[in-house]
Amino acid sequence: MQPEKRQKRKSFKQKLVLKSSVAKETLSEFLGTLIMVVLGCGCVAQATLSRGHFGGIVTINVGFAMAVSMAIYVTGGVSGGHINPAVSFAMCLFGRMKWFKLPFYVGAQFLGGFVGAAVLFGIYYDGLMSFAGGKLLIVGENATAHIFATYPAPYLSLVNAFADQVLATMFLLMVVFAIFDSRNLGAPKGLEPIVIGLLIIVLSSSLGLNSGCAMNPARDLSPRLFTALAGWGFEVFTVGNNFWWVPVVGPLVGAVIGGLIYVFIIEIHHPDPDPDLEAEQSEDIPEKHELSVIM
Repeated sequence: MQPEKRQKRKSFKQKLVLKSSVAKETLSEFLGTLIMVVLGCGCVAQATLSRGHFGGIVTINVGFAMAVSMAIYVTGGVSGGHINPAVSFAMCLFGRMKWFKLPFYVGAQFLGGFVGAAVLFGIYYDGLMSFAGGKLLIVGENATAHIFATYPAPYLSLVNAFADQVLATMFLLMVVFAIFDSRNLGAPKGLEPIVIGLLIIVLSSSLGLNSGCAMNPARDLSPRLFTALAGWGFEVFTVGNNFWWVPVVGPLVGAVIGGLIYVFIIEIHHPDPDPDLEAEQSEDIPEKHELSVIM
């Protein structure tokens, strides 16, 4: 009887296992983006709803960065842990990923961001309802919409906001390319997500004043859409002189520029590797869809 039970358990597991690599990677990107939004935006929620008693700019910057790191640890070995349409687009553009996968990755990322916002809204529902007398506000001292999406500073023009997102994402992709460049210094194996977390801390600490340093269309647009449907209203798309498109288009442009800068200023100038040594190394390393696959 015991072998039969084991066989049944095995067959049940086999029924659950996905055969398609694209399906596995799509689920991975969905889960990773969900984790990032729940934990990252959760840091903003805790600081906002406690009126600074249980968090502030430091916990937001560090917490959001670590949320990204944890999401990459969960998904990196399956899908590369992009959790960002701008990253996926750059990977396809620079030949790190096949173009046919892009719609699956981007769709999963946007869906993960939406569901993550819904989860966060549910867990902090009572806090949101008690924060401003039950009102869900977009602007003002009792605003809570910024928990889920980024909004521009009052002084910021659309041109400056767009440049801000382009520059921040440019640095993000430039350094990420460097981290996974095997012919550069790189990062110790297994610590790449931590280094990316440190990168996001420095970016949000230096370039976060203008509009929150989104650098990720899925992290911004999907939660913004959720807030529009959940009670804040579609004004979330019109405030800030229709700012909503800036964290969507800006990161895509910045990712391309960052990739180009790294490839043409650093990567192509590496000395050509010894073909015999490269062949030996490729034989020793088993094929695996790891973080390095995105770079």
